[in-house]
Amino acid sequence: MDPTRLLPPLPGRPSDGHKGTFGRVLLAAGSRGMSGAAVLAALGALRSGSGLVRLAVPRSLVPVVASVEPACLVLPLSEDAAGTTGLGGLVTLRRAAAQATAVAIGPGWGQGMALEVLAETLYVELDRPLVVDADGINALAVSRRVFAAGENRPRPAGPRVLTPHPGEMARILGTDIASVENDRESQARALALRTGAVIVLKGAATVVTDGDRLIVNSTGNSGLATGGSGDVLTGLIAGLLAQGLPVLDAAWLGVYLHGLAADLAAAELSESGLIASDLPDWIPAAWCELEARSAEHCEN
Repeated sequence: MDPTRLLPPLPGRPSDGHKGTFGRVLLAAGSRGMSGAAVLAALGALRSGSGLVRLAVPRSLVPVVASVEPACLVLPLSEDAAGTTGLGGLVTLRRAAAQATAVAIGPGWGQGMALEVLAETLYVELDRPLVVDADGINALAVSRRVFAAGENRPRPAGPRVLTPHPGEMARILGTDIASVENDRESQARALALRTGAVIVLKGAATVVTDGDRLIVNSTGNSGLATGGSGDVLTGLIAGLLAQGLPVLDAAWLGVYLHGLAADLAAAELSESGLIASDLPDWIPAAWCELEARSAEHCEN
């Protein structure tokens, strides 16, 4: 069967829609030396169809990221001596999150105690969908409170998506990568049931699960095994959440689109020649293919 028959409905595009109709994304990302991760996440969100994308980065990064993509709004945050977001950024992020319909944190964020506090506070407090990736996951894994079993675990105020690669998954679970890779579906399902989050366990045949339903993705290729590809995925999922898709649907559709964009790109560029910054340019072609298949299925 054509796997697109099983995909969730695509987000609507009413002809009289405006920026607010299609959702507002807030991305907290980037640190000194990692501005590219922030930009890639923003490009993924922009290509999702979201109406507005705001990228919150340490103040010193603003000129860099603002010059790369003019369609993205840039929000400066206080930073520490290492060039990562400082605790003072929490007030700014809370204020900006109140205006967003979905939030993502973590790509290129760096490490440090301030980020651990920021990650846990936002994870628990935000009442809107939140995607946590990369250094956001690493920050949560340090205290382990949000991954704890039983009643001591803090309950988040809104829907959550966690997008670990196998190394990050091993860190969360306190195990090794081989153990994760040997039982990917069970490990992802168990973490989803423990946390109440949708888990996107990245890798060949990415697993997406809410603990009940489980999907093994059929798109993508080895060209995705390159730095920054996961940042694009984070932005893409956040953008779909911002448009009002249910959490599992947004994660599943984002993973499928991301992989399809890689497949279309590799057909022209090769899997070896594909890099993360190619992916946003191929997401529109992936949308076109999905929309064409969707229209065909409706006719049939």
